[in-house]
Amino acid sequence: MVESDPTPSAREPRLVPIRRLIPGRGRDLMDALVGVADDVGEEVVRLNFGALRPYLISHPDHVQHVLRDNQGNYIRGGDSLMWRALERLFGEGILSEGAPWAASRARLQPMFTAKRVESLVGGMSAALNEGADALAPGQQVEMAREVSRLVCLAINRVLFGDRIPIDDAMLIVQHQDVIARSVRWRILAPFIPDAVPMPGDRAFRNAVKAIDDLVLPVIRRVRENPDGRDDVLHNLATATDDQGRLLPERPVRDDVVATFATTTETTYVVLAWLWPILHHRPDIAERLYAEIDRVVVAGQPISYAQLGELTYTRQVVDELVRHYPSAWMVPRTAVRDDVLNGVRITAGSTMLMSPFVTQHMSAFWDRPQEFDPDRFAPDAPKRSHRWAYLPFGGGAHSCIGMYLFQLEAPLIIATLLSRFRFRPHAAEMPHRQLAASMRPREKIVMTVEAHRQPARS
Repeated sequence: MVESDPTPSAREPRLVPIRRLIPGRGRDLMDALVGVADDVGEEVVRLNFGALRPYLISHPDHVQHVLRDNQGNYIRGGDSLMWRALERLFGEGILSEGAPWAASRARLQPMFTAKRVESLVGGMSAALNEGADALAPGQQVEMAREVSRLVCLAINRVLFGDRIPIDDAMLIVQHQDVIARSVRWRILAPFIPDAVPMPGDRAFRNAVKAIDDLVLPVIRRVRENPDGRDDVLHNLATATDDQGRLLPERPVRDDVVATFATTTETTYVVLAWLWPILHHRPDIAERLYAEIDRVVVAGQPISYAQLGELTYTRQVVDELVRHYPSAWMVPRTAVRDDVLNGVRITAGSTMLMSPFVTQHMSAFWDRPQEFDPDRFAPDAPKRSHRWAYLPFGGGAHSCIGMYLFQLEAPLIIATLLSRFRFRPHAAEMPHRQLAASMRPREKIVMTVEAHRQPARS
């Protein structure tokens, strides 16, 4: 029996030739995708990467359809560009789909409410100040590593009860970086079976094992000797099922690893871009420095009320995640046939959404290639479309740590710039590197310089 076509009026999508996607002089894949998105506008197209032909979903209306309006038909997992690779690290938890995702989200969501996150500001600020004490004028630092050290200090303090030694936390970050880079071959060639060896596979496996060797003993110690502290690690390690039994170790491990990764990597990857920007844009630097000097007292913890006064600092952070979103790619797999703007979507197809692409479309952003924090000024015109800005995804799977990032990132910036300035070694802005997250390709090395705040009246 031949079933009738459920979408008889839908048309087939236009195929964008591979030559449009090949990076050229001064242009990378992201620039090419932005160019395609600008050209096609509201049209839904497929990208010809040879054996891989994902739909490009860039118009905010279409992003909204996939991530919110019909989200049940578009899932993580399957053979989409990222999830099959990353589920080997994160397992079936907050970054998965279906019942395991729902159970993980139910365990984690209460620990990331706005009220709870706001209560963490004091602890994060104290940890950041302690971390900044280790910096000294004349010291040369690699900024991604330095920011990751501060992030680890803060996150370990408020989410993990200082149970993970800072050296171990930094090792976890290093292993995360190895994983992020090693999976890029799997991401770009999801049609190759896992049984077929590819570059990066061994490094990936070794890094996952190394993370487990660091994390699992901590989880086991808490499970064996719970101390009753109300932090994420304790609550996850002692979580129970519907019958009151301790959860198996694996879902606890998956939740802990995912929580550590999502609350550290985005922050230090995004903030790495800030320091060369401040060198290239002295107009932005001067406004940022002046606000921080006015609000923050160097060496003293920053309160939640003071964070509310750092309005330009927050604008800088919002523009950073527009211009350099860590999650450059948000793939989904279509479960059933669908029609999107008159175009047939076939079941099993990969839908490629990119916050970077949508956030650089000229139809929705004025001067999209320019770094301009005033886009997010309180009196700036309202964005023409809610879904033109999605640095943390959207719908049911939006990033659970979004609000934590929005408080933590300004805290880090203000803590450092109330005490120091940073002079770059390289004259050029770093290039983008596409891996599991978008990050600077080159190391950003800076010399620490002292800063004396002006006298307060």
